[in-house]
Amino acid sequence: MLGTIINSLSIIIGGFIGSSFKNKISDTYTETIMKGLGLCVILIGLKGALQVNNILLLIISLTVGTLIGEIIRIEKGIENIGALLESKVSSQSGIANGFVTASLVFCVGAMSIMGSLESGLSKNYSILYAKSLLDGIFAIIFSSTLGVGVCFSAISVFIYQGIITLTASLMKQFLITSVVNEMSAVGGLLIVAIGANMLDIKRIKVGNMLPAIFIPLLYYIFKCIISNFT
Repeated sequence: MLGTIINSLSIIIGGFIGSSFKNKISDTYTETIMKGLGLCVILIGLKGALQVNNILLLIISLTVGTLIGEIIRIEKGIENIGALLESKVSSQSGIANGFVTASLVFCVGAMSIMGSLESGLSKNYSILYAKSLLDGIFAIIFSSTLGVGVCFSAISVFIYQGIITLTASLMKQFLITSVVNEMSAVGGLLIVAIGANMLDIKRIKVGNMLPAIFIPLLYYIFKCIISNFT
C-alpha cells in the first residue's frame, strides 16, 4: 500500500499548490488550458488503447462493463460524492466537477492498474512512484483550473488502487501479461473518452464504463474454469 499512499499524497500536495493559482488565471486562459489538457489526456489514452490484441474482447468488455455500470449507476454515485464534498466546503464552488474529472483521470489507465498489481504481487512500487510524480504535476495543472476538488480525488485513488493491490495476490494465477495488457487497453480507451469530455465533444458517462476494465480478467477466469471441465 506504500505506493498508493504516496500517490494519494502527491495528488493532495499538487492539488493544493495548483488551487492557489485558480483565481489568478482568467476564464479565457482557463478554458484554453483545459482544452490543451484534454488533448494530452486523449494522447495518453490512445497510447494505452493501442496495446489491444483482441478487438472482439475489447468490444465485449465495453458493452458488458458499461451495462453493469449503468445498472449500478457508478457515475451518479461519484457525482453524488462530489456534490456532498462541495456541500461540506461551502466556501468553494465547482468541487464536484474537479473531484469527478480528476478521479477518473487518475484512476483509469495502465499505470494505475499495473502499478497496483505490481505493488500487490511483488511489493514493487516503481510504477506507482512514477505515477505519483506524474499525478502530482497533473494535479497542479488540473486544480489551477478546476479548483480544490482535485485534492479530494486522492480519496478515490486510495480506495481504487488499494483494492486492486490487496486483491492482486488472490488473482495472481490469472494476471498473465496478455490479460493485464487487455485491461490496460480498455483503460486507455476510457481515458480517450475522458479527454473527449474535457473538450466538450460529447458527454460520455465514463464512470459507468469502469467495470469494463475488469471484464478481460473475468473472461480469462471463466475460460480457465471451462478448460478444466473439458
